[in-house]
Amino acid sequence: MVRRIVTGERNGKSVVMSDGPVENTHDYAAVPGFRTTLVWATTTAEPKLPFDGRDPVVGIQPMLPAPHGTSVIVVQFPPDSVMAAQDFDGAAAGAEYAKYLPGLAESFDTDGSGFHRTATVDYDVILSGELWLELDDGEIRHLKAGDVVIQNGTRHAWRNRSQTPAVMLSVLIGAKK
Repeated sequence: MVRRIVTGERNGKSVVMSDGPVENTHDYAAVPGFRTTLVWATTTAEPKLPFDGRDPVVGIQPMLPAPHGTSVIVVQFPPDSVMAAQDFDGAAAGAEYAKYLPGLAESFDTDGSGFHRTATVDYDVILSGELWLELDDGEIRHLKAGDVVIQNGTRHAWRNRSQTPAVMLSVLIGAKK
């Protein structure tokens, strides 16, 4: 689980407003080992300070930010072998994605390839494991913990060709096309 510490102000002094697991975390039944956590979001170009104490990610909301908004998402990717298993139910996975990844789920190609494109600039940081970034021109980049990808609204897919889960933190910034 992701531990989130949120600061704010009381009586002009900085304080910890909350410290604990993020409620908007989902472990996917149809894709064992896949987990998403929407850690934080801002919905406007000008977030208001001081922080009002309300959790902006309680409940389901679009995972993709509107222009100038932001989202912070932590994703655990299982090995690709999970999706290649004979008993993998792509329809069940798609339904679960639609329920828990609103906005993002609709950005995926319908052919099951994993390719998608969002109207965001993403700062993707590999926290653990290994991922492979595949672009639609056939380019593939092998990524390891500590690598950072700046995704500029391009069509891409994430692959986990290893035998262990990989974890990536992504900061998405809503952009205009």
